[in-house]
Amino acid sequence: MPTVSAHVAVTLARHIDHVFGVMGNGNAWFLDALERQTAATYTAVRHEAGAVVAADAYHRASGRLAAATATYGAGFTNTLTALAEAVQAHVPLVLVVGDEPTSGPRPWDVDQIALASAVGARTYTVGRTDAAATTVIAIEHALTYRVPTVLAIPYDVATREAGPVPEAPMPALPTPLAPTGPFAAAAVGELAAVLASAERPFLLAGRGAWVSGAGEAFGELADATGAVTASTALGRGVFPRAEFDLGVTGGFGAEGAMELVREADVAVVFGASLNQFTMRFGELFSPGTRVVQVDIAPAATHPHVGGYLRGDAGVVAQSLVGALRDLGATPSGWRESVDFDGLRAYEPGDELAGDGRLDPRSVAARIGELLPEDRVVVSDGGHFIGWANMYWPVASPDRMIMVGTAYQSIGLGFPSVPGAALAKPSATVVLTTGDGGGLMALADLESAVRVAGGRGLCVVWNDRAYGAEVNLYGLKGVAEEPMLIPEVDFAGLARAVGAEGVVVRSLSDLDRLAEWTATDASARPFLLLDCRVSTSVIAPYQREIIRVNS
Repeated sequence: MPTVSAHVAVTLARHIDHVFGVMGNGNAWFLDALERQTAATYTAVRHEAGAVVAADAYHRASGRLAAATATYGAGFTNTLTALAEAVQAHVPLVLVVGDEPTSGPRPWDVDQIALASAVGARTYTVGRTDAAATTVIAIEHALTYRVPTVLAIPYDVATREAGPVPEAPMPALPTPLAPTGPFAAAAVGELAAVLASAERPFLLAGRGAWVSGAGEAFGELADATGAVTASTALGRGVFPRAEFDLGVTGGFGAEGAMELVREADVAVVFGASLNQFTMRFGELFSPGTRVVQVDIAPAATHPHVGGYLRGDAGVVAQSLVGALRDLGATPSGWRESVDFDGLRAYEPGDELAGDGRLDPRSVAARIGELLPEDRVVVSDGGHFIGWANMYWPVASPDRMIMVGTAYQSIGLGFPSVPGAALAKPSATVVLTTGDGGGLMALADLESAVRVAGGRGLCVVWNDRAYGAEVNLYGLKGVAEEPMLIPEVDFAGLARAVGAEGVVVRSLSDLDRLAEWTATDASARPFLLLDCRVSTSVIAPYQREIIRVNS
């Protein structure tokens, strides 16, 4: 007779195809049912935080729902940082966990519902008679509100017989938010008229625009207005006409491109929260730019926004295209006058910095020349985060995965690799991480190597320090000793788990990457490049932060 755990596993597997996790007492029967009774794929990771991170990365790279699983108590509490990241990044996933018995907590139990609530995640607890229905409710909540949900199986309920698994209803999901009513219609018409008369229109898109599937509509809108386009770091590649796109905005943007943005007379922002980094701490737009934001948030998210239109980015963009057509609008012609190649250029850097270690700019530029075209870039957090965003362009937003940035966390890089690798089974997965974050995530170096295999490449920016802290606080006179890390042999660590490790002390050492790229993925190992870079070269986005905080 099927158990409660089987009801959860079978029902969940009707809506997801991948589960990432660490097995323990609290989820053993769930995993047993998942393996024996469903077609879902289970991928083991080595730390419970990594399970949530892998499921998060899987969703960002595929758009599909994934699940994570951990045992109760310490297994659950290990997930909290990754769970907080998924909440703040609006990533839907389901975390299946064991929980205290229905009779009450044991000495080692904690209030998991309160802990999940503290980071913004709702918990649904299954019972013997409602396990399948509760599972669907948890899935529906995750997809409707784009957040992670926790699905808890009390320890004494896990093996209770629950009868045949029922055909639970499909999740009921909302339709895209459309601007409706006379006020919304007037707002769309007014914005169309503003764009039609603009001389230097600019369109900016974030990850929300990609989630809405608005790429084609954005292409039509940019063509109809003659707008220059750009994206946030998480929206890269959403506009189809790359020849008229400035790339990423904010501190990761090229200086010339950001100067051009300030020339815009009208800027329309789709699906971007306009955080301080995208806005260059208030300096992205000039005071004379009329800024209009389109989003599903209740209100505008930055004080420089002069007009707000609430609605799904794709729906609003398509409405604007129709309104412009009705107005007989013609393109501005601005973008045809712009030298995009020159504006998008970044500083190439020198081979070596003044301290004799590698200049990370030249390393990033050379790696960018050698990377396979079919790639997904996965980024940990830290000072180095700018190098990949500046020098390694990607084809679309689902190919730049930055798990940790919403919650300002480091140490989530290695477990992001399995999720991205399984979501994009033909692409090379390129991880960019620092030595501090790399050491923090070391438990899942093995997971990354095992799952990605020859499609996996890791670049470690090994500067012997927590570089962001050195830049922000060392320059203020704070004692640097706590910010320093002894030089770690990441190449040796990689070899210990079956990868190839290469210490990179000169640009010529990157010739091994050229050979690796030219080899078929089935015939090459996971490759880790241990790049010994200087702390003296500060990324432009960090210089902005230093300026604001000085």
